[in-house]
Amino acid sequence: MMQIRPILTALRRHRIATFLIALEIALACAVLCNACFLIVNRIHAMRIVSGVDENSLAYLSLDGYDQDRANDLNARIVAGISAIPGVRAVGVLNAMPFGDEYRMNGITIDPAHQRYNQVINTYTGDAASLRALNLHLVAGRMPTSDDYRPIANGFVPKDSLVLVTRSLADAVWPGQDPLGKDFWCIDFHFRVIGVIDHFSIPDPESRAVTARDFSAFVPSIPGNEQGGNYVVQADPRELPHVFRDVMLAIPKIAPEVVVDHDGSGLVSDLRERYFRNDRAMVGVLLGVIAALMLVTALGIVGLASFWVQQRRKQIGIRRAIGATRGDILRYFQTENFLIVTMGIVFGVLLAYALNLLLMKAYEVTHLPAAYLATSAIVLWLLGQLAVLGPALRAAAVPPVVATRSV
Repeated sequence: MMQIRPILTALRRHRIATFLIALEIALACAVLCNACFLIVNRIHAMRIVSGVDENSLAYLSLDGYDQDRANDLNARIVAGISAIPGVRAVGVLNAMPFGDEYRMNGITIDPAHQRYNQVINTYTGDAASLRALNLHLVAGRMPTSDDYRPIANGFVPKDSLVLVTRSLADAVWPGQDPLGKDFWCIDFHFRVIGVIDHFSIPDPESRAVTARDFSAFVPSIPGNEQGGNYVVQADPRELPHVFRDVMLAIPKIAPEVVVDHDGSGLVSDLRERYFRNDRAMVGVLLGVIAALMLVTALGIVGLASFWVQQRRKQIGIRRAIGATRGDILRYFQTENFLIVTMGIVFGVLLAYALNLLLMKAYEVTHLPAAYLATSAIVLWLLGQLAVLGPALRAAAVPPVVATRSV
């Protein structure tokens, strides 16, 4: 068994080189932990369940029309798009997950409005839009024709029977049955008639992870109070061609409007566009990790090769008095393990410090200990692999050649 004390003694004679390699490993540990943590968070965010049938839906956003003639516009758009071959349904809907427009409001379950409980997104749409969305009901019932009421004051119907997401219901009424429960937003009253599994807010990254599904669907009759935004449903295989025909037909159906191309498109494309920066960030972080691991490995290889060259006489003497190749190999591997361990100890502290900065700047959560353990294992393995080449060269030096070299 290789003794640790002689190795530590040798390392003390090379304090600067040992410190620099340990520092490099500490920085690698800190960056590796937090970069992997950010990557996992971004990937998790990009996998958010919208709750709608994304593959069969497109969203159309129009502008430039007279608000007082929104009801007429809605009628022309719905009738015109419905006549296009391949369109299964078209309805008026104020917003769409991953779209540009959304409506966030605070709600309260206190009739006196003394305390607001949560901030939610309110989707307002007609019966056709709800059918197209294909939301998954988990409790209660879907709205009937009598539940669709005219929008008041450009917001929602005055007294609305609504659908809420399961996560919103659990947050507002923990441990209770939300069906029949009342809540208010300003002077508008809502009553829950159904609970849906998921319905993401349009801008999920603007909220904490637990609040990205805080939505309510308010059945409404748009009229002049709401227009210009439509959901189109078609067969997933035909949807790209159908939506292309829709875009070509809009100038004929409503020549006065302007298509908002940034807010319009296949919902799958809206998702892709929304998370474009996240994918770019993941790519950059992966590149940083790869570069950092390469630099760290090269640093270990360089230092180990230098020490092998310096210690040729020492190696030769040890070989001459009976040390085997395995003994020499274990010596360098143990030495590298100790250096890497010192770097990891400092790296853990740096990792937590960097995580605290990220928590303040970007509102990320606390770094789990599992990332530290994983990073330590990765760096230990990297260190052993990096030192293996120089250690094998050292073990292969014949005793006679080593003792003749100065």
